[in-house]
Amino acid sequence: MKLRISLLIIISMLLASCGISTGKGTEQKEGEISVLRYDKLLSEYVRSNSFSAMQKLTMDYRMPTKILIEDVLAIGTVKDDTISQRLQKFYSDTTLVRLMNDVETQFPNLDAVEEGLTKGFRKLKKEVPDTEVPLVYSQISAFNESIVLVDSLLGISLDKYMGEDYPLYKRFYYDYQCRSMRPERIVPDCFSFYLLSRYDMDYHEGTCLIDLMIHSGKINYVVQNLLDYDNIGEAMGYSKEENDWCRENEKAIWDYICSNDHLHARDPMVFRYYMKPAPAVEMLGCQAPALIGIWVGARIVASYMKKHKDMKLKDLLEFTDYHTMLSESDYLAS
Repeated sequence: MKLRISLLIIISMLLASCGISTGKGTEQKEGEISVLRYDKLLSEYVRSNSFSAMQKLTMDYRMPTKILIEDVLAIGTVKDDTISQRLQKFYSDTTLVRLMNDVETQFPNLDAVEEGLTKGFRKLKKEVPDTEVPLVYSQISAFNESIVLVDSLLGISLDKYMGEDYPLYKRFYYDYQCRSMRPERIVPDCFSFYLLSRYDMDYHEGTCLIDLMIHSGKINYVVQNLLDYDNIGEAMGYSKEENDWCRENEKAIWDYICSNDHLHARDPMVFRYYMKPAPAVEMLGCQAPALIGIWVGARIVASYMKKHKDMKLKDLLEFTDYHTMLSESDYLAS
């Protein structure tokens, strides 16, 4: 009994050090992720100017509040004497009031998100035992960062996942940008951002397109495996038609990259063409899906893993010799 009490005290201290109180209703079973609804507490404060809500924001949720004010919104520092009033005034904007109401309607609960995160982190923890599972909370970022990662905290900006047809998006984003702003993209985005933060790209003077393709492809390949997507296109958010087009034209896409000497290119414009979001890219006489370089990179990784069946995901994540990976993948050899 003494040991159990000691463990509970230690856990509580660790949570407090992150600036997040467990609070009523947020208890978690071992291995299960429960998203802390910071967004609801913020809405309560903005609407009612509640002193108790403000206390919770500044005491129980110190770090999420600090991150929101100083990093996401950049409206001051938590030490400013008038920061609470400034925060309330900021979110009292008519558009943001509507946004907060719509978020509450769209996300009455986050059961699907919690289930997906729990499933994915259990698998990742099994594959990479030293994985530190973050404390996850939801926020309203006023259309800023979708996912925020600071130390052991992972913040999900629900206002960036309202669905591609959400009316307010039409005022601020292009249609192609809205495609990735769907509720079902929350979980894969969490894992993509988490893995990229832990296994970041080692840029150097010789970094070329194939390095970027395989590194990003590797991250998406791991996300596909963690969340059991049927194919890499689904993991990336492609439609079935887009993924089918890529599969049907895979050899031609690869020939296009190689014949244009893009594989070892270091030109930022070439990087952008293959790796950045866009409505589409002109390729093979038609409109190809954007991010085609990431798709091809993931296919190279899949080919490599097929020939190296004993390689674990942990080893794959740590492996960064992408030129060797390409040569040993026998990609499209058969």
